[in-house]
Amino acid sequence: MLKYCFLFFFNLILISIQAQKSAKKDYLITIETSGGTMHAILFDDTPKHKSNFIKLAENKFYDSTLFHRVIKEFMIQGGDPTSKNAKPGDMLGAGGGDLKKIPYEFTPKHVHIQGTLAAARTNNPEKESSGSQFYIVTGKKYTAQQIQQNASRSGMNYTEQQIKDYQEKGGTPFLDNNYTVFGELIDGLEVALKIQETSTGAGDRPNEDISMNISAKLLKKKKIAKLYNYHFSS
Repeated sequence: MLKYCFLFFFNLILISIQAQKSAKKDYLITIETSGGTMHAILFDDTPKHKSNFIKLAENKFYDSTLFHRVIKEFMIQGGDPTSKNAKPGDMLGAGGGDLKKIPYEFTPKHVHIQGTLAAARTNNPEKESSGSQFYIVTGKKYTAQQIQQNASRSGMNYTEQQIKDYQEKGGTPFLDNNYTVFGELIDGLEVALKIQETSTGAGDRPNEDISMNISAKLLKKKKIAKLYNYHFSS
């Protein structure tokens, strides 16, 4: 009996140690594009979106896909698997529908500030996200009055910092409480801003293909913080 009790508590200690080690690490997302490289961190409080994106990145799902929809002062969107080897003029954006949708995980803590990553979706009542398509917010700056008007429509109660960010950095507040924000760029925002300037044709597809490769690497949080001057929230 004592032997089994000892083994039980020993296993609990091992699990606790492993959990502590895991908490000290996170995945660094690297988005390499034909226009430059971006790095991102995904949020722990959107776990289903985070795990799905990491799984796809590790399986090289996104490699050779395109940013197929680009709208200046709004966002750049990618993740459509049919964009691989797409011919000029092909209409993109419907791919990935065979993948399992991700449950809605929007949290008021994470809003559509410039540089955030969010999940695209169809117009479904559950607000479930696409199994692969995502967008990076570029957006534009808003006045306090405009932010309040958006808040009234979307049912948001913004913090002072969020209001300040929308005023000084910009974003797309009209998407809040409708689409899941699950990560943010910690490096390479200028790449996204450059991509949004590209000329586009039908369906907001860039006239010149902008391809990407995405990878996920588990690193110590201290290393990520040092490399990119990033502060992990507690």
